Amino acid sequence: MHAGAHPDTLDQATKDFLSARPRLFGIAYRVLGSAAEAEDVVQETWLRWQNTDRTKVLEPAAFLTTVATRLAINLAQSARVRRESYVGPWLPEPVDTTEDPQLGAERAEALEMAVLLLLEKLNPVERTAYVLREAFDYPYGRVSEILETSEANARQLVSRARRHLAAERRERVTPAAHRRLLEVFLSAARTGDLSVLEDVLTADVVSYSDGGGIRGASKIPVIGRSHVSRYLVAFAPRFWPQADVRWVEANGLPAVLVSSGGQAVALLSVDISTEGIDRLMWVMNPAKLAPYVASLHD
Repeated sequence: MHAGAHPDTLDQATKDFLSARPRLFGIAYRVLGSAAEAEDVVQETWLRWQNTDRTKVLEPAAFLTTVATRLAINLAQSARVRRESYVGPWLPEPVDTTEDPQLGAERAEALEMAVLLLLEKLNPVERTAYVLREAFDYPYGRVSEILETSEANARQLVSRARRHLAAERRERVTPAAHRRLLEVFLSAARTGDLSVLEDVLTADVVSYSDGGGIRGASKIPVIGRSHVSRYLVAFAPRFWPQADVRWVEANGLPAVLVSSGGQAVALLSVDISTEGIDRLMWVMNPAKLAPYVASLHD
């Protein structure tokens, strides 16, 4: 409760909510991989907070976090069903992290596009346990309270998520090295330089194009150095000559925004390990691109 404040004024309730808002969005976004769905969770949390008997709430931030997290889990469970009918590969909706590098968290864990994509393979409760522990540094006791499970089970959930990510990702490179290799890749992709592409891609590289059904986006992932390289070379003459390129930041890492005729057509994010580029992620779905572009600061 707040000393000197009336225990149940809407003004105080608004202050409490706005103070917690970045964290609420950050949790929901990591659990859902969608900024739009995360905003829905935040708005629903606000509505519930308005209709709550706040005189009984001793810790507003803890209460709001619990509500938002459980709403995000419920939405994630229904989103999994919806994504089964998604046309082509599904990628997370990118966010601009220049203003809030951690997106409401103590640490940037579970914010990179590749990590959010890998977390999709976990069930929503496992994913949420990982997010709360690794990104927001909640003690296991608090994680267990939010998830309504035992502390021992909360530890197991986080451990399973860690093992899954460790099995899927190699050792990362520094942001500076990430930028340098992305620059080399971009130059080779634009000129169709097969030998350089083969040099920077790992043997098991995967290229995902999330077009949400629009023309020109591959409806299946392209897998393997040879296939991806040749696909990019064949793609180059049609895609790059009329394209403008802008360096941006997406989900905490350098990325490339590609525009044609003044319209954004793709956001390229890459996952890079010490062995080279492991994943290419092309967000081309206008419903995901438009909000990201609108959020950029010129």
